[in-house]
Amino acid sequence: MKNKKDNIFEEIYKIVKKIPCGKVATYGQIAIMIGNPRLSRVVGYAMSSCPYKDVPCHRVVNRFGELAKTFGENGSEEQKIRLENEEVYVEESGCVDLKEYIWNGK
Repeated sequence: MKNKKDNIFEEIYKIVKKIPCGKVATYGQIAIMIGNPRLSRVVGYAMSSCPYKDVPCHRVVNRFGELAKTFGENGSEEQKIRLENEEVYVEESGCVDLKEYIWNGK
């Protein structure tokens, strides 16, 4: 039997799988989609501990479009490479332009 945290993480992974190539979503946006806007930190924990290769965790950024410093083995550089491979431009500041790349959730 799965515990509550595992169930929430699975809900998060289902949503993240829907983010299309070339788009990003924020931790807060995903928290709202699972029904609790206060769980953005939980979304971050789910991304950092994701055991599945088919969940595009690199498409999740903070509310300012900033990449995760703790992403994978190489931090934000690895996330940047993955996003740029999908034609998402990462600015020198380590952020993506949310106006251009935010996923609308559909």
